[in-house]
Amino acid sequence: MSRWIPAAAIGLALALPAIPATAMDVEQHYKNKRITIVLGYGAGGTYGKTSLLLTEYLGKHIPGNPTLIKQHMPGAGGLKAANYAANAMPKDGRFLLMPPDMMVVSQILRPNKVKFDSKDFTWIGRVFGSNNLLVVRRDSGVTTFDEAKRKRVILGGTGKGSPTYIVPGLAKGLLGAKFKQVQGYKGSSGSRKAMEQGEVQGVSLAWAAWKNGHPQWFEGGDKSFAVGILQSGFKRDKDLPNIPLIRDLVKTPEQKAAADLIATNSLLGRGLALPPGAPKALVAPLRKAFWKTVNDPAFIKEAKRRRLPHLPMNGAEMQKTIVGLLSGMSPKVVKTARDAIFPPKK
Repeated sequence: MSRWIPAAAIGLALALPAIPATAMDVEQHYKNKRITIVLGYGAGGTYGKTSLLLTEYLGKHIPGNPTLIKQHMPGAGGLKAANYAANAMPKDGRFLLMPPDMMVVSQILRPNKVKFDSKDFTWIGRVFGSNNLLVVRRDSGVTTFDEAKRKRVILGGTGKGSPTYIVPGLAKGLLGAKFKQVQGYKGSSGSRKAMEQGEVQGVSLAWAAWKNGHPQWFEGGDKSFAVGILQSGFKRDKDLPNIPLIRDLVKTPEQKAAADLIATNSLLGRGLALPPGAPKALVAPLRKAFWKTVNDPAFIKEAKRRRLPHLPMNGAEMQKTIVGLLSGMSPKVVKTARDAIFPPKK
């Protein structure tokens, strides 16, 4: 179930005091209530489809069996929704964020655009993570990354906080790719449509989004409509063994660490988080419910039917990974990544 929440309704929710939940009243807290999943993308991509799947199954495993709906709040590559979640989202545990996979990266590289600290969110878990794959039309005349260093390719994207901009930007800054980046398309589906219509020649998206949205584009061997030329992640996706990783092509330790920083989006993937200040007593029940959901045979079967990957990670592990990353990031690595993606004006 999906719907837009009127601003007045959100204002009313903010005016109401958060209900302190204890281990004994979690069921009562959610009984006959509604939980809203807020996401920073449209309905057509893997964020929209994964959130919809969660609305159909997660409530069955939460004490009190609440109804779940989703609210789309697109903008700035998902950062609009994340900023809202940190600063304006009701903290009663009845609103959850589906975090953008570049949330942590944006916090490190674009602190002036971010109004949150990812460590302050409570991570509930993820349904799946996915490498990012840079894909170009075959008729662009570029079918390998080496060719993209010699011939200009026009790429589409959603915003500078999105992997549609950050991953190609890193390849452009560190590896010399001749990419021209055009932003402002609405979600992954809008970017893919622009590519299909020839407005742009390529897009960088999660491999899961490509498989879910346009798997036929990669069929037909050397006559396929599109071809992947570069991926971002910590290891090559099993479906993409012959496509190089950014971290395989860079030269220095700082560049490799910068590539690994950007690759963290493959770890965050598509999941849920509570906003800062939500009742701590809800954390364990929600994490338990999420884990039961993603391991529910009916959920797994339906995810497969909708061509969504199933690579879950529990919330405690995600929390540890995010806190460790933000606590141990080298300023030199941050500068290497930032200067590559957002080069300083001369």
